[in-house]
Amino acid sequence: MASTQQLKGRIGSVKNTKQITKAMELVAASKMRRAQDNAGRSRDYRDMAAQLLTRMRQLTDVTKFSLYKQRTIKTRLHIVISSDRGLAGAYNGNVFRRLTQEFHDDQKNGVKTQAIVIGKQAAHFVSKLQGCEVLAVYNDFPEHPSANDIRPILNSIVDLFVGLPAAPRMPIAEEAQELTAVDDGHESHGKVQVDAVDVIYTNFKSSISQEVVCERLLPAAFQDMEPQDDLDLAVFEPSVERVLESTTLRLVEAQLSQAFLESQASEHSMRMMAMKSATDNATDLIDDLTLEFNTARQAAITQEIAEITGGAEAIK
Repeated sequence: MASTQQLKGRIGSVKNTKQITKAMELVAASKMRRAQDNAGRSRDYRDMAAQLLTRMRQLTDVTKFSLYKQRTIKTRLHIVISSDRGLAGAYNGNVFRRLTQEFHDDQKNGVKTQAIVIGKQAAHFVSKLQGCEVLAVYNDFPEHPSANDIRPILNSIVDLFVGLPAAPRMPIAEEAQELTAVDDGHESHGKVQVDAVDVIYTNFKSSISQEVVCERLLPAAFQDMEPQDDLDLAVFEPSVERVLESTTLRLVEAQLSQAFLESQASEHSMRMMAMKSATDNATDLIDDLTLEFNTARQAAITQEIAEITGGAEAIK
């Protein structure tokens, strides 16, 4: 049995750890509420964006538009969203398992895998994944990314998908028209490097339920969405083709932006639950150590009384 001094030191150490985990739990809970509100406000817009892409694809021939072009997948690009810090439970591990699964599927199908990584945790993991080419790593990504934060990633994946050479970016309105005019049956200005772009992120369902998903960004409208009845009556002015040219890139950007918001809410939620579990475990451990401390102290007191009694009897 450990001495009372050792037990007292262990109890103090666990109490200090409990204070830290409790503070981290409260901070994560506060951030989760804000992140949950941000994700909830734009979730309907993301869903409507996907429905609009599907509806426009149904109304016109999209094969001449480069962002809709479906090709045999020989190279696939994954955008992997993780966290910069650990202590978030299974948040990063779930993302890595899904990435590994997709990577093995690509290998079986003879598909080359490339990745754009967001977060230090994913950067460390992907660097050890042999055969996966890392194109870019973004560390210390903002918790509330703006359009300017997401635009470099969007520009990169669009250039890789349509095969444009690296060049200074034009304004977004002009960019959308230019990109959709590249693949019109003529040879592209550059070599097409990726045939599909997927984003792997954690979808926030509730504070106790999150799900890692792999969602197709390009080609656009690859996955059919059930359109609302209102879209059947929608009129596109001046034409479906012009609307498609000017909005496709923005709607893809909305899907990518929502993936970041969902990931942030999931990260803070899972960190809050992990720190709550750690705090509860620390409380149980303190109770066990306190009981052991009291037992050891009682044993020491009993031994001292026995020694005093024995000494008194010896004097008699």
